[in-house]
Amino acid sequence: MLPWLPEHPVHFPPVGTALDDPGGLLAAGGNLSPAWLLTAYRHGIFPWYSEGQPILWWSPDPRMVLFPSEIRVRRSLAKRLRNGGFTITGDHAFDAVIAACASPRRGQPGTWITDEMATSYGRLHDLGAAHSVEVWQAGELVGGLYGVALGPVFFGESMFSRVPDASKVALVALARAMAAEGGKLIDCQMHTAHLSSLGARDIARVEFIGYLEQWLDEMPDAQGDVPGAIPPPAWSFERLDTARQMPPGARGGGRLEQ
Repeated sequence: MLPWLPEHPVHFPPVGTALDDPGGLLAAGGNLSPAWLLTAYRHGIFPWYSEGQPILWWSPDPRMVLFPSEIRVRRSLAKRLRNGGFTITGDHAFDAVIAACASPRRGQPGTWITDEMATSYGRLHDLGAAHSVEVWQAGELVGGLYGVALGPVFFGESMFSRVPDASKVALVALARAMAAEGGKLIDCQMHTAHLSSLGARDIARVEFIGYLEQWLDEMPDAQGDVPGAIPPPAWSFERLDTARQMPPGARGGGRLEQ
């Protein structure tokens, strides 16, 4: 039986109790406050559900991850990075990125990024835990990604492209910045061929949790509704910026999928 979580206190069952079918489903209920979300990520758990469903919490096994130094840039992507006319920024347009990620995709009837989800990750952004990478072309936002950064780990949530390969450009920029400044792992959540082509690979859940315990061991869980101390990213999102000025109209700011 799937455990139902009350709104108080913030507490998850052990990830080893997640269901095999559907794979990785751990619990339902709770809420999307910063305390719940940060405790979830600290323990290798993330929310994923559709409009009209209760909040569903997941911890899949295996887990798809990308080690930043293993980012794979094929010849065609390298050419687009050089000649695509892209400008890359970090944390300049978080709201716009999450709105673009929430837009319906071709062949999909809707989105799992509900208004409630967008509002909740906006709160994490204000707290300095959620971050975005933006890709611009001729002054227009054409791609990007967002997720949660804790210490040396980036927990990817979603990505989007409005021109070919723009989301890949965002991921390459993030991976390179992390590799240069002590970032150790990008959590891609679930397996996709798109991410596999960029160097992501599956690891056992127990190995993934071991990394979190090693690298986030000093991050306390929530006490009541108060989130634990948030370890800052090991890398600077300012390093992502390839232009001195913020693009026009951008907002200043504190399951990766294609």
